[in-house]
Amino acid sequence: MTKVLILGGDGYLGWPTAMRFSATGNHVHVVDNYLRRDAHHANGTRSLTPIARDLPTRVSVWEKVSGRRIACTEGDLTNWDLVAEVFDEFRPDVVVHYGEQPSAPYSMASRGQCVRTQMNNVVGTLNVLWAIRDITPDAHLVKLGTMGEYGTPNIDIEEGFIEIRHNGRSDVLPYPKLPGSLYHCSKVHDSTNIHFACRVWGLRATDLNQGVVYGIETPETRLDERLQTRFDYDETFGTALNRFCVQAVAGHPLTVYGKGGQTRGYLNIVDTLRCVELTANNPPATGEYRVFNQFTEQYSIRKLAELVKQAGAQLGLDVTIDRVDNPRVEREGHYYNAAHTKLRDLGLEPTLLSETLVESMLGVIQRYKDRIDEAAIPPKTTWRGEPALT
Repeated sequence: MTKVLILGGDGYLGWPTAMRFSATGNHVHVVDNYLRRDAHHANGTRSLTPIARDLPTRVSVWEKVSGRRIACTEGDLTNWDLVAEVFDEFRPDVVVHYGEQPSAPYSMASRGQCVRTQMNNVVGTLNVLWAIRDITPDAHLVKLGTMGEYGTPNIDIEEGFIEIRHNGRSDVLPYPKLPGSLYHCSKVHDSTNIHFACRVWGLRATDLNQGVVYGIETPETRLDERLQTRFDYDETFGTALNRFCVQAVAGHPLTVYGKGGQTRGYLNIVDTLRCVELTANNPPATGEYRVFNQFTEQYSIRKLAELVKQAGAQLGLDVTIDRVDNPRVEREGHYYNAAHTKLRDLGLEPTLLSETLVESMLGVIQRYKDRIDEAAIPPKTTWRGEPALT
């Protein structure tokens, strides 16, 4: 039985991942500090899907429904004593690290939120690295990175590393990073620190540079409504695709930021779980630092809006598309071609957005239409600090 420690186990991805590893016979322990729940409370927003009030409640329901156990710790990864205690008592074989503040708008809204993002993400990850080094040096760190670390360069994006030729010499070096927010900066810091720990301390880690995840349900969440994962659509934690789908169901025009040419990688939540499983089951060598670009398809924001409009028509929704001023500082039209072959080589079979959008997003949102708060959707945070135009 593999011991799997899941950091950020109360989150959108963390909770379904915990259930998946538990369902497949692993010994699972989850940790979370409820940062996102706290941020929603402060903002007066909430998940569209109703979720259990805390981790112990979720774990209790899971045990009753599945007959399998998940251990949990409520606490903060920036607390070294807590991290050391969890590692010393649980002794994980695999550490799946989702335990970070994941929102670009949150990190850009104020000095305090920026500092909280950097402290939570960078310091928490450093504590995890020291715990692995000193307590469980053979553990495999599976760290959730982001494709946003790369930015939108005018060359092909490789999987973590690139061969550089300069003045007659060559070397394979980390791919250049151009983060688009202070949240993304924190993820770049993480990658640098993890790479260092592998090179110098001999740890082994896989950085999963993930694209934008969509979808609400997994086989485990469907077992009982109380096992649902969260679904955010507000301007702070919701993605563009989440926003479009909620707007479509609510009868509101889809709000495309700027020209809509911003292009990113996307994958379904069930593919995220499969990617993490494949990574955990195929660990790197001691001292090896790997980077997998974790997405299955690439879309522009404009194309996403068109796909949501088409999917809405299948459900009888009259969906329109509007362009609004972009609150972010980003290229609205750019070259984007990112490699993503390593997970496919391990056996990933992609789930396609065009084939699952109605079922995995719009259909579920319709069930909770009465919980939609349209006032939470318009942007209130701009990258330059002025009030956003709504």
